[in-house]
Amino acid sequence: MNVRRRLIRTTAAAGAVTIGLATLAGCPPTGSALGRSEDGRLAVVASFYPMEFLVKTIGGRHVSVSDLTEPGVEPHDLEISPRQTAELSDAGLVVYLKGLQPAVDEAVKVAEVRNKVDAAALTELESHGTSSGHDHGGEHSHEGHEHGGGDSHAEEGHEHSGEDAAADPHIWLDPVRYAEVASGVGKALEKADPDHAADYSRNTDALVARLGRLDKAFKDGLANRTTNTFITTHSAFGYLAERYGLHQEGISGLDPESEPSPARMKELQTIAEEEKVGTVFFETIASDRTARTLAGDTGLHTDVLDPVEGITDTSQGRDYIQVMQANLRNLQKALAAT
Repeated sequence: MNVRRRLIRTTAAAGAVTIGLATLAGCPPTGSALGRSEDGRLAVVASFYPMEFLVKTIGGRHVSVSDLTEPGVEPHDLEISPRQTAELSDAGLVVYLKGLQPAVDEAVKVAEVRNKVDAAALTELESHGTSSGHDHGGEHSHEGHEHGGGDSHAEEGHEHSGEDAAADPHIWLDPVRYAEVASGVGKALEKADPDHAADYSRNTDALVARLGRLDKAFKDGLANRTTNTFITTHSAFGYLAERYGLHQEGISGLDPESEPSPARMKELQTIAEEEKVGTVFFETIASDRTARTLAGDTGLHTDVLDPVEGITDTSQGRDYIQVMQANLRNLQKALAAT
C-alpha cells in the first residue's frame, strides 16, 4: 500500500470517527461504571496483539481487555469504527504504540482518552530501513537513537518523536525493549487500578524475567552461526537484528505491503549469493508472493519469521513467547547456528 492511499484511508476514517463520536458521546457502557467492565474489572483497550499480550499477562483476572485489531488483520492498515473510538473514551486505560497505526493515533486524539500509555514512550526508537542491524563488517548501520516528545501520560518512559516517520515501531521484537515496555505498562496498570497494584507489580516482575530468559535463549542460540544475514519480506526485525548482531535485508520496507523494485530484487539475489543466505523468510499475515518469487529465482528455501503482530490458527505458537521461540528455531536453521 502506498503512502497516498494510506493517508486517504486514515483521513476518511478520522472523519467517520468524529461524526460517530458526536452520536455516541454521553452514552456510558450499560450496566458498568466508566472505566470498568460489567463485572467490575478494569476495562483496558489494547491497540494490537503485542499490547494485548502485555495487558493480559500483567493484568490477569483484574482486567477486561479488548483488542482493536482482530486476529489476522494487518495492524498497519487498521481502520477504526466510531463505536471503537467510543470504547476508547470509556476505557479505564488504553495501551497503544504511537506511529504504528495512524488510525489508532487519530482515534486516541479524537476520543480524548483520559488514561493512556504509549509504548513508544517507554523505550528508545531508532531508524531502520530495508537493511538494518549490523552491516557485513560487524559495525552498526542504524542511524542512531530517535526519541523526544512522548505522551504526557507515560511519565515513566523515555521521550520520543511520534512525528518522525522514519522511526521503526517494531520494538516488541527485541525482548529487551519489550521488557522495558512491560515495566511501563505494569506501572500504568498500578496507577489506573491501585487496589490491585501489588498483583500487577508481581506479574510485571514475572513477565520481565520471562523476557530475560527469552533474550538469553536468542543470545545463546545464535552465538555460533555461519552467516549474519537474513532476508525477510517485511523489514520488521531491525531491533532484533541489532540486538543479536545480525543483518536484516528486507524485500520491502517497514510497510509490509510495499512492492520491491526490480533493482531491489536483483540486489537481494546478489546479497544472497555473497552472504551465503539459504532462506527467504515470509510472515503468516501478509502475502508471501515476493518471498517465493525471490526464492524461486535464486534456488533458496522459504520459512516463516513471524513479526508477532497477531496470533491466528497459522501462527507457530499460542502466544508471544511461543512464537518468538519458533522464530529463534527458524533463524537457527537459516543461519546454520549450532
